[in-house]
Amino acid sequence: MSWKITAFAPRATIEAALVAHEDAFDWDEGIVLSGSEIAEDKPDDWQLEAWFADEPDEVEKQAIAALFRAEVPAFIVEKLPETDWLVTSQQGLEPIRAGRFYVHTPDHPASDEPGVIDFAIPASQAFGTGQHATTAGCLAMLTHMKAQGLIFRNHADIGTGTGLLAFAAMALWPRALATASDIDQVCVGVVEDNAAANGVKMGPRGGELVMTVADGMDHPLIAARGPYDLIMANILAGPLVSLAPDFARSLAPGGSLVLAGLLETQEEAVRRACRRAGLRLAARLVNGDWSILWMRARRK
Repeated sequence: MSWKITAFAPRATIEAALVAHEDAFDWDEGIVLSGSEIAEDKPDDWQLEAWFADEPDEVEKQAIAALFRAEVPAFIVEKLPETDWLVTSQQGLEPIRAGRFYVHTPDHPASDEPGVIDFAIPASQAFGTGQHATTAGCLAMLTHMKAQGLIFRNHADIGTGTGLLAFAAMALWPRALATASDIDQVCVGVVEDNAAANGVKMGPRGGELVMTVADGMDHPLIAARGPYDLIMANILAGPLVSLAPDFARSLAPGGSLVLAGLLETQEEAVRRACRRAGLRLAARLVNGDWSILWMRARRK
């Protein structure tokens, strides 16, 4: 991504724009969007950032402006240095401890704390190094589920990014069948490299990971390896709502669904979609502004 548009506005305005983005099903997937606070001491001052491969034209600028329902804030349009913006954004990130997991980039040493599961996940072109509140929250939720005595024999990580959540589930339930997927082809190489670096075996048997490229649950391999007693999806609220029926159909009776990537303000819409699909809330965790939900299917 070599160009960026930045808009500054109050938090509520930026969050509303992010919701509008998720509801825009005809959104150009080539435009990458994110929202964040500008500084810790100014929690209500936020920015919306949109990245483009080329200089944004008027149609693309209008698409960003259309996300704001009321007054459209002024835009800053800038050409970025020739660099990998995602790798740069993740360089130098500090290690995190979430549940039983310690996640760090290769720039930092592994943990020597007894009982801690260590993963080295480098900055890459895929989402999920553990530092984001949604990923860390999922790691904490998986740890909680393990502590509750749950045993999973077949799990899937939908929208896996770096593969971290799939690796975490494999570490907690080492004999289970494991499947990971992402809509982005680049994630295949990223997951394979990260698996090799962390001693995770790739393959179709128990204790091994199968990786594929798929849009949600729509893939013959994902269908063939189901039903799953655990599905993880750390993506966005909009896709979580639309995929709720597919998740429910792919779960075994009593199966568990861990959902993340939704702001706390978006939680009710996701929970409502899950209820309509026959899923109930087992537990929830809030990490910063983000909700992590554990839903369960009915036992038949």
